[in-house]
Amino acid sequence: MPSAAPPACRPSRATRVGAAAVALAVGTLCAWAVPAPAAGPAARGWPAFRGPWSTGHAAPPGSSAPVGLPLEWSESQHVAWKIAIPHRGWSTPVVQDGRLWLTTATPKGHEFFAIGVDAATGRVFFNERLFVAPDPEPLGNRVNSYASPSPVIEAGRVYVHFGSYGTACLDAATGACVWQRRDLPCRHYRGPASSPILFEDLLILTMDGVDVQYVVALDKRTGRTVWRTDRSVEWHDLGPDGAPIREGDFRKAFSTPLVVRAAGRTQMISLGAKAAYAYDPRTGKELWRVRHPGHSSAPMPVADGERAYICTGHSHTKLYAIRLDGAGDVTETHVAWTYGDDVPLTASPILSGGLITMVSDGGAVTCLEAATGARVWRERIRGNFASSPILADGRLYFASQQGTATVMAAGREARVLATNRLEDGCMASPAVADGALFLRTKTHLYRIEAGRETAAP
Repeated sequence: MPSAAPPACRPSRATRVGAAAVALAVGTLCAWAVPAPAAGPAARGWPAFRGPWSTGHAAPPGSSAPVGLPLEWSESQHVAWKIAIPHRGWSTPVVQDGRLWLTTATPKGHEFFAIGVDAATGRVFFNERLFVAPDPEPLGNRVNSYASPSPVIEAGRVYVHFGSYGTACLDAATGACVWQRRDLPCRHYRGPASSPILFEDLLILTMDGVDVQYVVALDKRTGRTVWRTDRSVEWHDLGPDGAPIREGDFRKAFSTPLVVRAAGRTQMISLGAKAAYAYDPRTGKELWRVRHPGHSSAPMPVADGERAYICTGHSHTKLYAIRLDGAGDVTETHVAWTYGDDVPLTASPILSGGLITMVSDGGAVTCLEAATGARVWRERIRGNFASSPILADGRLYFASQQGTATVMAAGREARVLATNRLEDGCMASPAVADGALFLRTKTHLYRIEAGRETAAP
């Protein structure tokens, strides 16, 4: 049932940062707004966690036009600009109409911010605290942050999400708050990470905590709840005392859903603990589900016209290929194949040319036949990986937690083309817009672009 009107936007304090003050760490707090960018042809940009097509691809399906990303870079090569980002956040930057947005939060989760950057110059035009949490639950791990869900952007609006700590719709030109929600319950236990997605007039959120597990769709114009669907799997995780084992730790998940058109219908593939689901994104009706033994699932699914591919998560880590024409519980009938070696816990796979390429948390890159699950090749690259790879110009870009970025040829042969290094490593996934690569490290944000030989001051 639709909800009542969401809470009105409350006044907050903003940090205005001048072009020279790239550290963003110090500033006077005040409310402010900025003019909209000049009109002109809009670039496709990078509007969500996995890009314009939710695939990690930087070019449209079937396009042969070059993207133009550099093969090599360093702190002094091909860096158009570099700015420091305060606090901590692993969200992927989103880019549209020459503006880039990302989120950050204080390390202990007391304050949550949105930051807007001019994509061409690196000038910070917006840095505002949106939410405050007096008593946030500790993360209890070094993998996550309080600002891991990526924003999503469309013409005129940007949507930022911090799990149960708050969700807000901002005017993309001024940063003014259009609406916000702080009444969507979920005990994330180890921090939020599922990113929001846009579908038609809906903003869809995934809330898989230890206490509640559900998917909810909000009217993107008003923030009101349109539908909510609880996960339907049976957990089978009660201890001798009748309470969930480890406080419900095996009920959590961190994945972002994928909307596809297959088997004559629109399906939203949503990965939770102990099961993968397909929902009708317009109504929230469950279409099918496949039970699996994993939990804390994080990678975003990928799909082709016949199958969805999901990584099951911790404890029993496998890649499942699921046929998309099922109804109800199709665990025994629609799992086409499974694969269990070096499957990622965190980074999302790439699907292209009938091949699935994935990088494990420990740096093993594996290429599989999508139709059969047969392994084509396996290659180990340097580093540990939480960031999801992207595909551009026939190349795969992998950014490690240690600061190395490996570029490999996409295809049936394992070929490393370049190994690059920055001062710090990546937890956030890369973004691409206007022929530039935007890399967010643990401390900085870079615009990496061919033809730029030295870093801007």
